[in-house]
Amino acid sequence: MAQPVIGVIGGSGLYELEGLQNVEEIRLQTPFGEPSDAYITGTLGEVKLVFLPRHGRGHRYLPSEVPYRANIYGMKMLGVEQIISVSAVGSMQEEIAPGHIVLPEQFIDRTSGKRGNTFFGAGIVGHVQFANPICSDLSQSLALAAQEAGATVHTGGTYICIEGPTFSTRAESNLFRSWGVDVIGMTNLPEARLAREAEICYATVALATDYDCWNEAHDDVSVEAVVAIMQENIEMAKKIIAAAVKIISGTRTCPCVNAAQHCVMTAPAQFNPTTRAKLDLIIGKYFKE
Repeated sequence: MAQPVIGVIGGSGLYELEGLQNVEEIRLQTPFGEPSDAYITGTLGEVKLVFLPRHGRGHRYLPSEVPYRANIYGMKMLGVEQIISVSAVGSMQEEIAPGHIVLPEQFIDRTSGKRGNTFFGAGIVGHVQFANPICSDLSQSLALAAQEAGATVHTGGTYICIEGPTFSTRAESNLFRSWGVDVIGMTNLPEARLAREAEICYATVALATDYDCWNEAHDDVSVEAVVAIMQENIEMAKKIIAAAVKIISGTRTCPCVNAAQHCVMTAPAQFNPTTRAKLDLIIGKYFKE
């Protein structure tokens, strides 16, 4: 069985992974700019891992400033086929207590168009299928890993992604709850969209740190509150990743594998040459010159 190359994108508080062997730091320039930081590659057991701190080491980028396209494209350049996204979130449901882990299966996008959310455009139009934005195979592996790690884990549900950087108003928080969302965060879109375009499996490990501000029986969400529980969450996330690499298969049979095969609307004769070159890593195998 082929060994997978697994990418890990670390959110707030997760800036490094212990236990990696044969560690190498790789800085990349992509057609979509420079990623958030250097990629840290290494092996965990027999599996190659590629780690990237989403906000950069020292947490330098706002959610709106993260170079999402460069980050995902760089993962593709390094041979990553499956991405585990680790993210701090607010809980929108009573049963999801701070310290719990959520593996959402759906997203609602409430960002405001400031982020580069597609590799397409500039002369090549593409529309990938995104009805099921999380790779179910990868998410199932993470669920098994979370159970093995001893986490209290909730599988399924919806992650609503807001622009930030401010937290929600109480009115917004209650509105989102009325939509039936389970967790709230600021980063996993457009990350998931770009991973699908790049034919990379993607799943979220959401670390609940607070109850947002809808739950007036608890303190309103604040940076102080998030940081207070973050270390406990991060240690659990590391345990889940260590367990997951032993479970995740290198043989992919999910729809993510060829998600871009039939997504291009533009006639090849009309391709912008510059854009065609940028997208060669993603769609080049479908459009041989």
